Amino acid sequence: QNNFYSSFIVEIIMNLKDRIGYDAGSTPLEEALQFAIAHQFHYLNFNADTGTNRLDNWTKDRAVAVQALCQQHDIHLSLHTASSVNVAETSPLVDDAVDTYLRENINVAFLLGCEAVVVHGGYHFSSSVSYRMEKSLERLKRAVGYAEGLGAKLLLENLNFEPDAAEIHYLAHNVEECRYYLDAIQSESLGWAFTVNHANLVPEGIDGFLDAFGVERIGEVRLADNLGNKEVHLNPGDGNIDFVSMFRRLESSGFSKFYAMNFGSFEDMLKARDLFAGYVL
Repeated sequence: QNNFYSSFIVEIIMNLKDRIGYDAGSTPLEEALQFAIAHQFHYLNFNADTGTNRLDNWTKDRAVAVQALCQQHDIHLSLHTASSVNVAETSPLVDDAVDTYLRENINVAFLLGCEAVVVHGGYHFSSSVSYRMEKSLERLKRAVGYAEGLGAKLLLENLNFEPDAAEIHYLAHNVEECRYYLDAIQSESLGWAFTVNHANLVPEGIDGFLDAFGVERIGEVRLADNLGNKEVHLNPGDGNIDFVSMFRRLESSGFSKFYAMNFGSFEDMLKARDLFAGYVL
């Protein structure tokens, strides 16, 4: 009986550990994959805006090689678009470019066999907020329609609160704004990228987001710590997020997708993965 219980506990820990990945950012994807292989990561976020990862640097042969490597080592990719590209853009010519940017990210993700593309609601400058929200919703609807045609999946990330005195403010940063987009786009091709450290910056907090939306549409949970007062990506334990409570609530609610760490160094994330894996017990 003790051996059965011990085996059951090990299985729970290993299952969660296998579902904890990391965000490699603009690190060349092939380099990030080698790190993932060496340390048995199965989920990897990356960005395709700069360097060798740029959207216009992907040939078919290179994509085939990356897909083969991922299949061989059971690695699942997600492409994370840049939040600096304003999905709420309204200026002539530039607004068309944002549509093109989203489509090309979806194309590259499809070429590489990615699980999803993380997208954003854009930002405003404290004026014409409702108009910019309308424009960003229209743009995301177009992007979702394009993704549906390819069988691709987009994940809307809840972005971070900026201080009241800041010049720009991100859209989809609280429950009300996220609901505006998620309720308006009821598609299998649009889910939610739940960034817990961003949720920790608004009054409703992590539990408030989960109370509002549950876990059904979450495609990934993004992890970093903070003190609840400004946007920083601290190592777990250096802020005030209760990760034990968060993991237990998500796992007990039936969340079965993956987590993406986005803080510190590779060594910090390796240590945190082992720590996180024990939090569901």
